[in-house]
Amino acid sequence: MRPNLINNINVTAQDVLLTPDDIKQRLPMSEAAEITVLEGRQVVQNILDRQDPRLFVVVGPCSIHDVAAARDYALRLKALADEVQETLFVIMRVYFEKPRTTVGWKGLINDPRMDDSFRIEEGLQLARSLLLDLAEMGLPAGTEALDPIIPQYIHDLITWTAIGARTTESQTHREIASGLSTPVGFKNGTNGSLDVAINALQSVASPHSFLGINQLGQSAVIRTGGNRYGHMVLRGGDRPNYDSVSIALCEKALRDKKLPENIVVDCSHANSFKDPTMQPLVMRDCVHQIMEGNRSIVGLMIESNIGAGNQPIPADLKQLKYGVSVTDACVNWATTEAMLREAHAKLKDVLPGRKAG
Repeated sequence: MRPNLINNINVTAQDVLLTPDDIKQRLPMSEAAEITVLEGRQVVQNILDRQDPRLFVVVGPCSIHDVAAARDYALRLKALADEVQETLFVIMRVYFEKPRTTVGWKGLINDPRMDDSFRIEEGLQLARSLLLDLAEMGLPAGTEALDPIIPQYIHDLITWTAIGARTTESQTHREIASGLSTPVGFKNGTNGSLDVAINALQSVASPHSFLGINQLGQSAVIRTGGNRYGHMVLRGGDRPNYDSVSIALCEKALRDKKLPENIVVDCSHANSFKDPTMQPLVMRDCVHQIMEGNRSIVGLMIESNIGAGNQPIPADLKQLKYGVSVTDACVNWATTEAMLREAHAKLKDVLPGRKAG
């Protein structure tokens, strides 16, 4: 029998990757970075437990493609985060992986050179280096868990994790989330269905056993105790779902399943019809709901970059505009400042007296 006719008939190559331990030894976590991560996770947990009345806001580029621009953005965001910290706990959105309906650029980790060369080992180190810089400057990071292996390489530097609308229904991602050390937000389905996210929240709180890798890169059976800090992220669907009626329906759905009524509203995606100019309106509506007595909205998400809008990836990468998204369109930096400052000003006298329902 000729094995080449049996195994891997559609595989063109298998490249051995550095192990998580190898990459962490090359790019170790400093004490300052560790403090940022640990304190950031605790703050988000306290917000979800209603021990901290602030909102957490996950704000930043739709995806990271230029680490220099990301560091520039992070420096600006850190100054703004310090300014509004009394009311808003700011987490930088640092997305390195992009799910694709068909094909397209899959993100910095998969294709760091944006040329279909897929130098994943390089991408992992670029991602980890950026996360270290953010943590060392005291800025917590949030990301999406997409590939089941990548968390072993970078999630020690993550404060908050999202499971996207396309993967909330995935058993693999529910199992992974049950073992993550961060709070995890599950987005509603792409059609707006809450059921898949409700099911995910029940699943993630339970123990699981599944296949994965350990820090030495060995195949392992991962056994988890469950993650009690799962929560709902409303991102819209066939229509927006951030309005007060949609929020009330989500509260009821969570309550019926005896789940905590913790809701994060994504101001982008279907809630803004993918029009970034609508994001401030969505955020303003959520702030108004809180001012009117809402107790379930605990966080917000904003897609923001240095420059507004988005751009296609050109054949000549030198033609890329600095600080402009290559995936979903974003609000620019001036709008980001205005959004967070407005929310801070309106909520600073409201949130301290907010109590859990």
